[in-house]
Amino acid sequence: MVKYAERMNLLTGSEIRELLKLTAQPEIISFAGGLPAPELFPVEGMKAAAIKVMDEMGRTAMQYSTTEGVPALREKIAERMKAKNNIDTDAEHILITSGSQQGLDFAARVFLDKDDVVLMESPSYLGAINAFKACEPKFIEIPTDGNGMIMEELEKVLATTDRVKMIYVIPDFQNPSGRTWTMERRNAFMEIINKYEIPVIEDNPYGELRFENENMPSLKSMDTKGLVVFLGTFSKILAPGYRLGWTCASTEILEKFNFMKQSSDLQASTISQLETNAFLDMYSLDDHVELIKEVYGKRRKCMLDAMAEYFPAECTWTIPDGGLFTWVVLPKYIDAKEMALQCIAKNVAYVPGGSFFPNGGNDNTFRMNYSCMPEEKIVEGIKRIGEVIKANLK
Repeated sequence: MVKYAERMNLLTGSEIRELLKLTAQPEIISFAGGLPAPELFPVEGMKAAAIKVMDEMGRTAMQYSTTEGVPALREKIAERMKAKNNIDTDAEHILITSGSQQGLDFAARVFLDKDDVVLMESPSYLGAINAFKACEPKFIEIPTDGNGMIMEELEKVLATTDRVKMIYVIPDFQNPSGRTWTMERRNAFMEIINKYEIPVIEDNPYGELRFENENMPSLKSMDTKGLVVFLGTFSKILAPGYRLGWTCASTEILEKFNFMKQSSDLQASTISQLETNAFLDMYSLDDHVELIKEVYGKRRKCMLDAMAEYFPAECTWTIPDGGLFTWVVLPKYIDAKEMALQCIAKNVAYVPGGSFFPNGGNDNTFRMNYSCMPEEKIVEGIKRIGEVIKANLK
């Protein structure tokens, strides 16, 4: 009989990935995945970029490259981080990763030993929870409200808990809740971080997808001690299939991430990097992001309007300023996981919320994505979910 490492007992298949298998049929209206809209992928532009790369540097594109990543692409990322996130950095402080998910894996392996403590928002991103689990930490959830993480609760935990090694946060359009931290919370957070000197993983996959109100400064832009590790990605602003993300961190921390990259897969895809770099030379990524925001903003409004019309008053939900998700809270006696099966029977799907809480509970919640369905399907899908919710009310 094959004997596996004990850590394998901690890892299970992603509930979202398993659900996506069920919702792959074309007749199902799916709000389950965090998927960008495929009709917005710049296929023709990327095709032209790919031809240019293969014509001009085909053999280079098909060869190994440096672990850190293609210098020209890293320089463009640094420039974009300055323009969009007010982060004053350079190519030397950026590591290209195979999606920002790989950055989460590296963060766990760099900072966490068994039984160390990682702090997270409650709820938080399921992919991060699963990435961290392999290192066998203890999770402490910090309560959140409509303005983000509650800083008084964070301070209490840090003042009374040993072995806190890392804090993971998504301050902008959080997955799964869609919430964005206020400026007051960001300032308070950085004061606390500087006091306790705990490394912070700032995950920012959705930050450019703001539909209304003003941009907030990233935590990394407020970092004076080199404690914040910023994770970015092209998955939501270009296309996820290229599997290109990046980590921006202090010299000391980035060196450790670089070691992890070498031991993991040596480097991110050379071809993906060069094609993406060529696309950025040939076209305006800003114009492309504006198109994405226009479409997603309309779909978000469509979903929120439909929820207001078809969901009963016993439900509440978030109203995100951007990103891909809204978060629904049902009466406590309704199990959203059981209800999801009833919805699938009506050919509509969402992701039950319990898996977004590392320590369990909160089964009366679910996440919905509005980016990937056309507006007429959004309205019909919300109507069907509303019917199921009403049937489960006491």
